[in-house]
Amino acid sequence: MAEFSIGINITPPFGRRVRKAWICGIVDGVLAAEGIDYPAEVSVLITDDETVRELNRAYRKIDSTTDVLAFAFQEEAEGSVFPTGAERVTHLGEVIVSLPQAERQAGELGHSLKRELAALVVHGVLHLLGYDHEKPEDKGRMAAREAEISARLG
Repeated sequence: MAEFSIGINITPPFGRRVRKAWICGIVDGVLAAEGIDYPAEVSVLITDDETVRELNRAYRKIDSTTDVLAFAFQEEAEGSVFPTGAERVTHLGEVIVSLPQAERQAGELGHSLKRELAALVVHGVLHLLGYDHEKPEDKGRMAAREAEISARLG
């Protein structure tokens, strides 16, 4: 089984509301469910609306907050690997989640913040692995995979 390096950063004051180990478990579950059998690295940032809005504006030219952004490094540098010791680690990218936006969406959808955060992290990691939802057929494929993985993770 491959080893995954998962870096979690949580912007204060959100650290008391989200457990890093729980987020790591979700990322690990997605990578395992997708059959990733090589050493891989993923970073996750749980932050505020303004940080997500700034990133969305800078990289997507959309001047508003959103729930999750995913920056897949493999899109920019296909096959890029970073050596660490005797192994080579593929840096898949970074997932950035707005906790306040996740809270709003959880309220609108009538479920817990925990469930919403899990869904957003699953969604973001799938983007890092090449899933997309621009075309209708891709949207259905990604939504089905999100549902399968979420069910598996509980």
